[in-house]
Amino acid sequence: MIETKLIDKVRQYLAPIQGRDIDLVQLRQELKIDPSSPAWEGLRVILYRLCDGDKPLLKPTGKKDGSYRVITQVKPVQVFGLNRERRPPYMLMFPKDRETGLEMFIADMCVCREGDLILIAGRSNFGKTTLALNFAGENIDKHPVIMGNEYTQLSKDGEFEPASRFMNRLDAMKWVEWVDGDGMDKFELLPVSDDYSSHIRKDRINIIDWIFMGDGEFYMVGKVLEDIKKKLGRGIAIVVVQKAPGAAMGVGGQMTQWFTDLEILLDELGKDEILMTIGKVKEPKGRPVGKMFGYSIWNGVEIKNFREVVTCPQCKGKSVNNNGRCDKCNGKGKVDAK
Repeated sequence: MIETKLIDKVRQYLAPIQGRDIDLVQLRQELKIDPSSPAWEGLRVILYRLCDGDKPLLKPTGKKDGSYRVITQVKPVQVFGLNRERRPPYMLMFPKDRETGLEMFIADMCVCREGDLILIAGRSNFGKTTLALNFAGENIDKHPVIMGNEYTQLSKDGEFEPASRFMNRLDAMKWVEWVDGDGMDKFELLPVSDDYSSHIRKDRINIIDWIFMGDGEFYMVGKVLEDIKKKLGRGIAIVVVQKAPGAAMGVGGQMTQWFTDLEILLDELGKDEILMTIGKVKEPKGRPVGKMFGYSIWNGVEIKNFREVVTCPQCKGKSVNNNGRCDKCNGKGKVDAK
């Protein structure tokens, strides 16, 4: 009888702390167990019991300190037999070539779904912000949320205000109506530079430019992206990270791909253009992975001359041949696709 009452008390105590760690010492204190009572050692047995069965409440943490993880309890999700709504792909507009008015070809190469995360990984000063703001502009009527390290600054009054460089970029994007009929913002600008997942607006397009990871913390990128995805609901996240020159992935390596549904890599194409490479695609149309595109940026925000490129057949992408700089690709290592 005493053991039954004690196990009920333990279950009641564990219910609101699912996902956290506890240990024997902590439980004895919280439950106010008398050291001279049978419950003092009986609690140890109860913890062992709660680690067994089809639906255990605890599992050892493996830290060799007598601690346990309180397992988060879940229930099965009914798939069929219910009148569930089949939702179509998410209608995300991709940036356009300002000369032709055509949407980037990537839009026809992948399917975007609610809850997807699009990762833009690029070298410093190689068009990451341009791409992010063009996504915002093309989807302005969906009222996107924008947050990032360089979009806001503190005013003299100690309040946040839009950074001057950010305002200049918006002013240059003359094809976008950033305000509604009352002169109010169609988007939401948040002065957020860390703990991004806590500020995600559910069911909206959330644009984060960019995620900064301190030295030695790159391994945390995967966890940051996972936390962001968990908060999206039926929305979309467009996340920007840095990438080393020539690297095949953004900071954090493969961990950046774990929770990414579409990966866009930005590098240099010759001297004055951007090379865009399609990395991971969760739901492709055809074979887009590895496809490359070139384009130029005008006025800091206008994407022009967007076209598919391929590795130069003469220099094999090395930009040089036996005679010096490759004349077929003009030293770019890439030529326009036919």
